[in-house]
Amino acid sequence: MRKVFVYALGFSLIVTSVFLSQSCTKSTSSTSDLIGNWSRASDFDGNARSEAVCFTIGDYAYISTGTTDLTRFQDLWEYSIVKQYWSQKADLPGVARTSAVAFSIGTKGYVGTGFDGTNNLNDFWEYDQASNTWTQKDNFKGTARYDAVAFSLNNNGYVSCGFDGNYLKDLWQFDPTAPSGSQWVQKASIGGTKRSAAMSFVINGNAYVCSGNNNGTALNDLWMYDPVADTWTEKRQLTNVSTDSYDDTYTSIIRYNGVALVMNNLAYITTGENPSLTSTTWEYNPVTDLWTQKTGFEGSARTGAVAFTLNNRGFVMTGRSGSLSFDNCYEWHPNDPVNANDN
Repeated sequence: MRKVFVYALGFSLIVTSVFLSQSCTKSTSSTSDLIGNWSRASDFDGNARSEAVCFTIGDYAYISTGTTDLTRFQDLWEYSIVKQYWSQKADLPGVARTSAVAFSIGTKGYVGTGFDGTNNLNDFWEYDQASNTWTQKDNFKGTARYDAVAFSLNNNGYVSCGFDGNYLKDLWQFDPTAPSGSQWVQKASIGGTKRSAAMSFVINGNAYVCSGNNNGTALNDLWMYDPVADTWTEKRQLTNVSTDSYDDTYTSIIRYNGVALVMNNLAYITTGENPSLTSTTWEYNPVTDLWTQKTGFEGSARTGAVAFTLNNRGFVMTGRSGSLSFDNCYEWHPNDPVNANDN
């Protein structure tokens, strides 16, 4: 996510933490009762950074762009889950940037939008894994922006929300097979509140957009997008707002600039801020529309990290705390007991 690097203030991700008022005291689970383990994985070979993007193709993950408090990047790195090493690939053309978006369709990766330190961006680029080359595609048709979310469904890409000087909630579909000049089509906007720095994930052919920031407030909603019907459905809220017991422990789900990943048709969110850094980890079951707290992220608390899943193995890496950027990586084992000796 773009920052002006005045970390006590942020830019638009500031002010107080927002939790809905509760009329009675609620119990919370002890952290010692939580399930899941984070183990150290292979460090990122590129420079430490935050606000990068990632996408996956087959057995490979790719990380590009991002920033330290002094430098923006446009390099591209490939990670092989089989060989467990990183190799540098062709740089992203255009300008170095932060807070961009990325997704993959088939054997191609796509990166676009973001912020270059002066300008909001709307250019879009296609990466060909086989030839290690980039091709410029139609510019994103929405306003130039950063801190948007992106996902792919049914061989199309989607970009939504973000910040262009105002918070946004529009949705645009990208068709890589369409003729040049007609690759972007506007779709139904997400319901509810405009937002930036939200989290997104895809399960069983539907996309979900979770929480995010609006005017310094962490949002407590979750929306599901059906690409066939082009409709959004709001799911249960993410704080304790009902009179039922299921949400009594929903005290730390909402956040912005966190990460999301999917394993075994369950989603996990972790890291981020609200407004201070958070390491809490939550599991979402789309069948029951319920959240379960898991073991918190065991690396240093951070914001602006990236997450990816390869062969049903989930990883969280990079990010920053204050002016300190990270290059370390952690693998998530959602059903294992905590092992304090593998970090």
